[in-house]
Amino acid sequence: MTTYGTNGNGHDGPGSPFRATALGGGHGLHATLRALRRLTDDVTAVVTVGDDGGSSGRIRRELDILPLGDLRMALDALAERDHAGPTDVSAWRRLFEHRFGGSGALAGHAVGNLVLAGLLDVLGDPVAALDEACRLLGVRGRVLPMSTVPVDIEADVTGLGISSSAARDDDVAHRIRGQVAVATTPGHVRQVRLVPRRPKACAEAVAAIRSADVVTLGPGSWFTSVMPHLLVPELFTALTETDARRVLVLNLAPQPGETAGFSPEQHLDALAEHAPRLRLDVVIADPDATPEPDRLRRGAEAFGATTLFTAVGEPDGAPRHDAVALAGALREAAGSAASRERVPDDEWDARVETWGRAARRRLGADVFFTPTDGAYRHDEEDLRWP
Repeated sequence: MTTYGTNGNGHDGPGSPFRATALGGGHGLHATLRALRRLTDDVTAVVTVGDDGGSSGRIRRELDILPLGDLRMALDALAERDHAGPTDVSAWRRLFEHRFGGSGALAGHAVGNLVLAGLLDVLGDPVAALDEACRLLGVRGRVLPMSTVPVDIEADVTGLGISSSAARDDDVAHRIRGQVAVATTPGHVRQVRLVPRRPKACAEAVAAIRSADVVTLGPGSWFTSVMPHLLVPELFTALTETDARRVLVLNLAPQPGETAGFSPEQHLDALAEHAPRLRLDVVIADPDATPEPDRLRRGAEAFGATTLFTAVGEPDGAPRHDAVALAGALREAAGSAASRERVPDDEWDARVETWGRAARRRLGADVFFTPTDGAYRHDEEDLRWP
């Protein structure tokens, strides 16, 4: 496979090693991985571990282990399709994605989730289990959890219509817990956090971010697949300190529930509210999904990033990323980011304060003056990890 080097970490030009690390979960991460595998064989997926629904949630509760569905999807995205070796790994790939029907105890379970659970039970280490699954599937690259312990996603949500008459419901935040609950809420997600508050990062995932040439974040469910990586202190610190080109891929449409009604720039506002010290190099946006490109461009500049407007959606207009188009955008983003000078640290600290306040106003996050049900704002120490 042809590989495309960036200018980071000492590699330069076509054919040179290109180390990519992709952060996310679910279908969004699957799309990014399918694009990246067209550019390089050295891809590491760092996958969120907050899922509590479906087959993943059932196995997680019964065995008290990591949710496995998003990890399985990442394995599928990187699995070998055309294999000429003695073992037909394509059969393993189809088996991993097969889901039992019927109404019995196995109904709804993906076989791959059960295989991963078995590997984890035998090997006792999620990283070792995933590495073994990579060998079974002929994966080009590696799949890692963002943390080796499962996390819960908790959100402060307004607009649920359940507050007393003494206060307007839009001014009251209620706490909800669980990835499925957050992803499907009819209210407005104002802030998310992880339980435990500061989970230990997977050491191999931290190393992958620090050694990468390009790190991608998004697309995907913004509050439950993209944001959680920024709430793991060691991952966030690695992301701020890495020499890699940091590329954010925006969604093609708001997601019902999590980001209903969000404009592209409001997605950036949410990142700024949760991780004001985040720096980016390039933001990839589809022109057809960006009604006000100048506003988005200004929002990206607040992160130190340029905006790459390019068509990355499916040709039929469906709000899904096309692997070939996204691969081209990622290759271009890596090259354009390489030539940019990053904002000096002292200037960046000043920007953080200003941008964070403005983002909170645009998101309406100041409604948190009347929290209920244990809802609370992030402590300053949560927002400014060293």
